[in-house]
Formats: sequence, structure tokens, C-alpha cells
Amino acid sequence: MRTRFYNARILTMEPGREVFEGELWVIGDRIVFVGTEEEGRHYCDHHKNTILVWDEEIDCQKNLLMPGFKNAHTHSAMALMRSKADDMPLSDWLNKQIFPIEAKMTPEDIYHLSKISIMEYLTSGMTAAFEMYLTPFSVADAFRDCGFRCVQTSCVNNFSQSVELLEKYYTDINGSDEYNSFILGIHAEYTCSKELLEKTSELVHKYKAPFWAHISETESEVNECRQRYGMSPIEFFDSLGLFNYGGGGYHVVWTDEKDREILKNRGLYVVTNPGSNTKLASGIAPITDYVERGIPVAIGTDGPASNNCLDMFREMFLVTGLQKLRNMDASSMDAAEVLRMATVNGALAMGLNDADVLAEGKLADIIMLDLTQPNMQPINNIVKNIVYSGSKANVLMTMIGGIIRYNRGKFNIGAEPSDIYEKAKEISARLYA
Repeated sequence: MRTRFYNARILTMEPGREVFEGELWVIGDRIVFVGTEEEGRHYCDHHKNTILVWDEEIDCQKNLLMPGFKNAHTHSAMALMRSKADDMPLSDWLNKQIFPIEAKMTPEDIYHLSKISIMEYLTSGMTAAFEMYLTPFSVADAFRDCGFRCVQTSCVNNFSQSVELLEKYYTDINGSDEYNSFILGIHAEYTCSKELLEKTSELVHKYKAPFWAHISETESEVNECRQRYGMSPIEFFDSLGLFNYGGGGYHVVWTDEKDREILKNRGLYVVTNPGSNTKLASGIAPITDYVERGIPVAIGTDGPASNNCLDMFREMFLVTGLQKLRNMDASSMDAAEVLRMATVNGALAMGLNDADVLAEGKLADIIMLDLTQPNMQPINNIVKNIVYSGSKANVLMTMIGGIIRYNRGKFNIGAEPSDIYEKAKEISARLYA
């Protein structure tokens, strides 16, 4: 597929490059040109042997092209529990509502339920998700069949999966298709024995691979880990060598000076989930401090049971808004930094180094935002408008790997929305009977 976007405003997210008006050309799954019309003519003059015949030419009508958002932490199939397990403390939420219903879910259930979240990701301008759930092979099938980019990690714990399965996921999913990849990880310290974590560390060292987990999400989690091992979860994981090859953690709300030194020195990523942490009253992560120390931060929604809404616009606003409140300083978290978290940093955290910015040779994972709606007017500062006033209603198009998967309310994911909803209804009725 060869697509030419023209008459566009373009935000490449490359350092130092401001929004400009121009064109973007896609051949196959890659961007072959992005620049002004004049630069496009110059490109043609110097590539006379390149045949530029377009299958589709799209007039962007001065709307914005930018890299897709990267949802750096989610549990897609938990759409099943959306609005079924609300207004509860995290411990009760997990043990009384989530774990019991998850025990009944089959790989096929998870396959079908994941598609609901994939649809929501597309409407929110997301082009990739960092997924963690119970049956990685059926999750990979769902994302591949919908044409959505997915990086998975494992939720290995004392009750489900195993280190042996973790290795199988790692070796079998990586390289299986163009949409799926896998990173080593476990659910959390509090659901894993020391023996299980030591075996996981052996795997990390065998493959010299990064490691991920839920980390320091609640104050009680940190206190209980200190009671068990005399260390915080971050210190404990580091003492086992789990961070020797990088990686990071989801949530990372409750940290001290030593934790932050480890995060910095190991080059670890923090994935903040402000919507989920707010709804579950887990706390406000010290994102401003992380950024000031040079600790890279990405943004995730968490699953649709703990957050309910898979909306990167809301997450971005919460990241900056909660930091301003936490620090009582309205200047403490700039919108441009937050937008970088939602795009570039998310891609790098997930190992999607070819999907971070819009540039020649990069993956064509692109979104178009409607700048004509009243929440984007007047156009004084597009970046700040996206973070402070943008919404899912502004997402006109989501392209992944050169294929438009969502366009003005229509999905191109290999299945009809009505069929996906009906299947989810059947699953819910059976599991909640």
C-alpha cells in the first residue's frame, strides 16, 4: 500500500522540530518521506528512479499528523470486568472481584475480550500496547488478527503460569509475526516467591534481557516487602539481578531515595498509570522528581477494570494535573514533556525503537487529529491543546504499519464491532452466571 498525506500539519516528535505544514508518504509499513512541499519536490529531484504512484492520496485539510500514542501498561481482556468491580480498595478489588473471575476465563475468552480494548485503543489514537495477561498466545492472536501492535510481558506468579512458560512465551512469540513481541516479566513481588524470582533472574541472565513487573504500586505493598526481605521491591529485585539488563516497572508510586538511585543507575523506565492509581486511591507517583533525575517515564492506562476508560488524553491530563497538585506548583510538569511520555518514551520503553517519531525509515504508525473542533480552537499551541484540551473525539484516523485501522468511526480490524460486542456479552453472561 502506498499512501500520500498532504496539506497536513505535522508533529514528528523529533527533538527541536516544531509543528510544520507539509506532506508524509508511506510505502508498505514504512515512512519514506516527511517534510514540507518544497522538501518533497527536492526529494523527487534526487530520487528520479523511485516510482511514486499512490494507491491513496489523503487531503488532511490542515489537520495534525503525529506518532500514535503508546499505551505502556494494560490488561486488555479485563474489559470483561469494566464497571463490575468498582469503588473498592486494591486488595479487595483483586482478591474478591478480579482473581475469582479470572480463574474462570479461557484462552478463547481472552482472545475475544481483548478485541474490545483494541477497538478503544484505536479510537484513542494508540498504535501499540504493552500488554500483560494470563494467556499470551491467545492475546497475541487477537492483536495480530486486528492488525494492532502489541508488546507483551508475563504475569507469572505463584498461582498461574511458570518460569518455564515464561521462557516459551519469550522464544515463541518473538519473531512470530510483524505485530507481536515479548519481554520478560512477572506480575509483582507480592504474588511471587523468592524461589520463583530467582528462577526468573536466571532467565534474565540467560537471554541478557530487560525485566518488567508491577512495582511499588501501593504503600502497603512496599511495607510488606520490607517486612519480608528488609528491602523495598525495587531494592529486592535489584539484589536478585533482575534489573541487570534494564527494563522497568508499572505504577512505581511509592519510592524512596535509594529506589530512585537504582532506577536512574540501571536506566529503568517508569510507566505511570494516573487514572488507575487515582481510582484505586493508590497514590500519586513522584513523576516530576523522576523527570528531573533523568529517569524516563512512559504512560499506561492500566486495564479497563481498574481504570474503566482506555483514554490517553485523560491520562496525559492526569499526569500533568496531579503533579501540579502534588507539588503545589502549576509549572511543575510541562505539557510537551507529557506528550513525549505518551509517544516517544512509550515506544522506547516497549522496545519499539522504529515507532517513536515520524521520520524516514520509521514504522508508519501514525494518527490524525482533528484541529477543526472547538476544543482545539484557536490554534495557539497545538502541543498544549492536545494535552490540556484534547479528547478521543479529535482522533480522525489511526494507521498501524501503513494500514488504516480506524478512520472517522469505522474500524478495519478483520471483524465487525457488533460481532465483537455480542461475543463479549455471551462470555460475560456465562462467567458471571
